[in-house]
Amino acid sequence: MYLSQVVEALRAVRATSSRKIKIATLAELLGQAGPDELAQVVAWVSGELPQGRIGTGWRTLTTMEVESAADSTLTVGEADRVFTELAGVGGSGSTARRRELLAKLFSAATSEEHDFVLRLLTGEMRQGALTAIVAEAVAKAFEVPIDAVRRAHMLSGRLPVTAVAASTGGVAALEAFRLEVGRPIQPMLASPGAALDEAMSEFDGDVSVEHKMDGARIQVHRDGDQVWVFTRTLRDITKSVPELVGRVRELDCTSVVLDGETLALNDSGRPRPFQETMSRFGAATAQELLLHPYFFDCLHLDGVDLLDAPLRERRAALTKVAGALSIPALIAPDAEAAAEYFDGALAAGHEGIMIKALDAPYAAGRRGRSWLKIKPTHTLDLIVLGAEWGYGRRTGYLSNLHLGARDPDGGEPIMVGKTFKGLTDALLQWQTAEFPRHERERDGTTVYLWPELVVEIAIDGVQVSPRYPGGLALRFARVVRYRPDKEPHQADTIGTLRALLPEPSAAAPAD
Repeated sequence: MYLSQVVEALRAVRATSSRKIKIATLAELLGQAGPDELAQVVAWVSGELPQGRIGTGWRTLTTMEVESAADSTLTVGEADRVFTELAGVGGSGSTARRRELLAKLFSAATSEEHDFVLRLLTGEMRQGALTAIVAEAVAKAFEVPIDAVRRAHMLSGRLPVTAVAASTGGVAALEAFRLEVGRPIQPMLASPGAALDEAMSEFDGDVSVEHKMDGARIQVHRDGDQVWVFTRTLRDITKSVPELVGRVRELDCTSVVLDGETLALNDSGRPRPFQETMSRFGAATAQELLLHPYFFDCLHLDGVDLLDAPLRERRAALTKVAGALSIPALIAPDAEAAAEYFDGALAAGHEGIMIKALDAPYAAGRRGRSWLKIKPTHTLDLIVLGAEWGYGRRTGYLSNLHLGARDPDGGEPIMVGKTFKGLTDALLQWQTAEFPRHERERDGTTVYLWPELVVEIAIDGVQVSPRYPGGLALRFARVVRYRPDKEPHQADTIGTLRALLPEPSAAAPAD
């Protein structure tokens, strides 16, 4: 398969807002890929590079002056082999060798192919083909049920692996995937809940009520003495968190998979700011700031997979194996007890509480209504689309943020508002230094960004408004924190915001 076929398909995907056409276009592309090309193509159209980081910075990639090829002759396999070689280059002379490889690749590519490769290597793929759409394209291309693709993706943790299985073995190969200790799975996600009483009544009180901690999501696996620790995005951080590894090795079991949070505490036992916890995740080795694990789910215990078991069974397994390391929970409390627990969580320095249906299985990778997060105010994870230059005491700083919600159909994020509230001096300095690294374009007042950064925004609600493309506007929006632990495809959708709109008043009766 030629690289130009991938580029042409992605151009067609960007050109349409129709989810059906996007899926059909990608399905046709995947169906044309050879057995040794499919995994790479699935990764690329999802905006991912299978080799991970290649060790070449953005500045080097964007300043290389190489004349593009006139004709499309570069194949998927040839490009992939260069990516693999780039990822393996190291030691003395590595910089020169990377430039040599890149020059060879860029000179073999047409201008459009060069642009595609550049955006892929810098993480700036913006073709609108979100993972959910690519998963549906896999199902269509290889004539397998989408539910089978989603579950296999959940268990494999990688859509390219899932696609290869669908193409070679169909439904049987997809159903053969099992939870494998040591291989991370897609985490289950929660949806915002409007109010505590509404959340309790939605499940008739048959719920687990837990503290919503202001920590970083972790998934830990243990097989004998071997322990792995993964982030929300399935990145392996085992080497940088030895204190977590040690605590998991102390558990009374042979094998286990736990889902939870980790956070740093101050001397009084209260949570430190989220940014301090996240500082450990970027480190290559252990640091002085110690992390504490708090687990809220058990997905596997001593050879038994628990994904499909209801939460009440998983919770019993969690209590048995994790004991004091498990987040305390109230099981099926009445409304008064749940309200007191909510107040206690806030007093202890936590974000709020989680309301979880006791009869629900673990739906990894899905954001459904089985888990609801209840906070004092609504908070949303939105995508930063740009920032305006400040004035007055903020002159010289990028200040007023342009905020977008995710399009669930894979299009560009949909702008829903602006805010400069909640920005500390430290955040203003950080934004001004960081945003140019994500710059898409600029004019005299605004720097527009590629949709790569996720920020948590607190709001008092939303209201109908023609001012922004989403048809709504945020009420009293203020910045809570940036979310380096989240990718743009994990941001809240425009549908989530529209669900927060007040119910329209009844029409006045006719005379």
